[in-house]
Amino acid sequence: MIRVLIAEDMHLLREALVELLTLEDGVEVAAQVASGTEIVPAAERHRPDVAVVDIDLPGMDGVEAAAELRDRLPECRVLILTALSRPGQLHRALAAGVAGFVPKDLRPADLVAAIRTVAAGGQAVDPALAVAALRSPPNPLTRRETEVLELVATGAEPIEIAERMFLTYGTVRNYLASVVAKLNARNRVDAVRIAREAGWL
Repeated sequence: MIRVLIAEDMHLLREALVELLTLEDGVEVAAQVASGTEIVPAAERHRPDVAVVDIDLPGMDGVEAAAELRDRLPECRVLILTALSRPGQLHRALAAGVAGFVPKDLRPADLVAAIRTVAAGGQAVDPALAVAALRSPPNPLTRRETEVLELVATGAEPIEIAERMFLTYGTVRNYLASVVAKLNARNRVDAVRIAREAGWL
């Protein structure tokens, strides 16, 4: 029996996924959650074999949750569902140790097949997205620059970012200048837009 955790914030879609999987032989929905922050606690309680996770969740996105799940419960394999397939998201997801990455418009039978593949120890990655990821440029930002830009994306000002990251104000300004230059952006707001569209944030 494959035990599945479903993480999806849209109630209608989550219920549809539960209904779909309930009809499948050898598959059991062990838990369902509506936010990224609920994934690891629910997985630790219910011990699923596969977590089917929407990439865009409140509280913590699916990739961040997958990385935490890999560290806390490595036997639970993660299959990411995404509505907006961006190559950078696939790079992030694979770096977080996910076993599958597929679009939300996948046919139900193909989704079930992907779950079975992941549960059996295989990989399930959308071929078109894999090709796009291979052709896309890698993320030019360092981990620290990405962290700074993520805080900019929340609306934080440089002085606040410096305090939260225990950096000097000048260091944060230097990081932001580097980010803007690397992304060929007009300003830091434009840099956030570029990085999001590429799937790097």
